[in-house]
Amino acid sequence: MDFEDFIISPRNFKTESWQIGNRITKDIREDSIVLLFVSDYRGAGGDAEVQDFTAVRKEFYKLSQMDFEIPVVDLGDLVSGKSVQDTHYILQEVLSACHYKRAIPVIIGGSNDFAFSLFSALNFHKKSINYTQISNIISLQQGETINEHTFLSKIFGAKNFSIKNYHHLGYQKHLNEMDSVRLIKEVEFDIIRLAEMMNSTEKTEPFFRKADLVTVNCDAIESFSEPFSMNPQVNGLNKREICAYMKEIGLSENLKSVGIFNYNIYSENQLNHQLLAQMLWYLIEGINIQHSHPKERHYELFYVLIDDRQYAFRRDTFSNLWYFGDDENIENCIPCSRKDFDEAKKGWLNARLTKI
Repeated sequence: MDFEDFIISPRNFKTESWQIGNRITKDIREDSIVLLFVSDYRGAGGDAEVQDFTAVRKEFYKLSQMDFEIPVVDLGDLVSGKSVQDTHYILQEVLSACHYKRAIPVIIGGSNDFAFSLFSALNFHKKSINYTQISNIISLQQGETINEHTFLSKIFGAKNFSIKNYHHLGYQKHLNEMDSVRLIKEVEFDIIRLAEMMNSTEKTEPFFRKADLVTVNCDAIESFSEPFSMNPQVNGLNKREICAYMKEIGLSENLKSVGIFNYNIYSENQLNHQLLAQMLWYLIEGINIQHSHPKERHYELFYVLIDDRQYAFRRDTFSNLWYFGDDENIENCIPCSRKDFDEAKKGWLNARLTKI
């Protein structure tokens, strides 16, 4: 099957030389960032007709290209399959083509269940995946049909899937069934409430640092004037906060795939399109900043004594980011925050750091 037959190429836009649209190409390139827009919302109770992302593109293309070096590709709009499963299959073919070229696919639109396709395609190329999701809902419903309520249980339950860590950020207690929350905690995956993400990214940055896959459910973003997402919420991350988190996603040292799902493509509100465009821009900025960082790092070692037991922390002298563990291989240490180190000096060790 030739997946190009299922993609509608984007139209051309007139842009200035300083704008990011002036450097966007339409074919997958090695080591590039590949944007693909998806219209299949059947997993969130919507329809599958091809939607017009022109308004989002107009807002995105006119943003500054700064000094970005990594090529940006706008592959176009994915045509939905006859069934949701067909769309998942086609999308996984596109994603796999990106991974073969070491490109980072960024999927925009579609319902939240397409996170399953991102995980499945990446799992074919890499084992022991670190997956971080920003979502206000934790749903582990069972069922044959894949949708936004069942996809997570299908990821956890698939025998051929290899998940190393799962971090769920932005959940809201009043929206969730406690059994699902309890189950996630029992298997010792991390759950972070919305309140812990507000105002600053410092506390939750460690959950993005080694992420291979990050997906964002737009339902976790507060709506203003008109619904921003398919299941709009009055409470959520605000405009500045989500852009800051998109930059943190881009700064991940291992990032290989990104999804932004449940965006309300039926909206005609320019500010909604503008926010989504700027979310993409901050993601791309983060990826470019991470790409410019030196590959060889040096670490300062600190020991903290708690109840007659010694614990090691390491600080990256370039990025000023912190790790927990005394293994000389930093990949075997746990990303943490400066606050974790400061609290350890006071005698309190974050329980997350001693789970492994």
